Amino acid sequence: MDSASAGPRPAGPERGRDEMLVFGSPQILEQEIEEVVEALRSGWIGMGPRVAGFEADFRQYVGSGEAIAVSSCTAALHLAMIACGIEPGDEVIVPAMTFVATANAVVHAGGIPVLADVGRDGCLDPESAAALVTERTRVIVPVHFAGRACRMDEILEFAAAQGLEVVEDCAHAIETLHHGRHAGTLGRFGAFSFYATKNVVTAEGGMITTDDGDAAARLRRLALHGLSAGAWKRFSDEGYRHYDLVEPGFKYTMTDLQAALGIHQLRRVEANLVRRQEIWRRYDAEFADLPVFLPGPEEPGTRHARHLYTLLLDLDHLSIGRDDVLEELHRRNIGAGVHYRAVHLHPYYRDKLDYRPGALSTAEWISERTLSLPLSPKLTNRDVDDVVAALRETLEPRSC
Repeated sequence: MDSASAGPRPAGPERGRDEMLVFGSPQILEQEIEEVVEALRSGWIGMGPRVAGFEADFRQYVGSGEAIAVSSCTAALHLAMIACGIEPGDEVIVPAMTFVATANAVVHAGGIPVLADVGRDGCLDPESAAALVTERTRVIVPVHFAGRACRMDEILEFAAAQGLEVVEDCAHAIETLHHGRHAGTLGRFGAFSFYATKNVVTAEGGMITTDDGDAAARLRRLALHGLSAGAWKRFSDEGYRHYDLVEPGFKYTMTDLQAALGIHQLRRVEANLVRRQEIWRRYDAEFADLPVFLPGPEEPGTRHARHLYTLLLDLDHLSIGRDDVLEELHRRNIGAGVHYRAVHLHPYYRDKLDYRPGALSTAEWISERTLSLPLSPKLTNRDVDDVVAALRETLEPRSC
């Protein structure tokens, strides 16, 4: 059904939906399908010309000097840590409110993630981060949470003063702008995600952006086992090419099948943002009188990527917990998400880093209350009606 097919629907718990509204279900159109089929027919399904084309398009879109397509944002972060020279015992400051992959990438590189608290907007708190700097600190990783730009002026200022590298986690932030510059072009490296729920989808996939040409060349090698430049062409119609192993690397490359999706997804990214902004405004208007804290407005001089619409439940005025709300929405066939449980609340990091409850109070406060609702250009107006009705039916009777 067309997204413009608006129309009020009767509210009430008896209505519901016949089918589950899957959280984060991607919008895949015929252009992507046809491109994938063409890639299959071409016989070139691994890393090849479509990957190179997607890299060029993405580089132009964000305005970076280099863009290296990889298999995931986690791979992008891991390679960025290596390029920053992280060694065993080195510390990397990471916000506690992020997907665990941000911290995992530090561990995989041999470093120690040091968790900083966040603001109520979920973004890294520069004051908390600055207080954690020691002589072993090498890198800081601001995460542009839900698509909102971090306070990058402050972060870049204290990072420069302390001699720290900045690696931006842009998994939520493809369209994010900070004073006219795209996220991912402010620090030394940016790491993007094209996972199935993201604003640009390649099923799995990621991108590293940088203006450092020498680092980019090394990242390309590391992403393909550490082989010499151009090794992906060794089976091309130009004839067999020998390759050299320069340093031990990884198998982190993107495939042409993935890039076939991304090429067309990227071309619609600005139009899709407009649709998500429309849905965002509807949610803000519909939920303003509920016992929730709405997402804050965009900061002046920034653009929010509108990746996640995250509400924070006002538990002091509800007789129901967050997980109960999730169950009620699911019963009404509305998929929802949690972004996130704070990193230090997961058993591995709780034990490894010896954090105790209360250590990162704002991240913990968010962890108990956060709830993400469907937000996608794929949603019809009736889908949005259903989300609104389901949340109101869940929360209104339990307000206190």
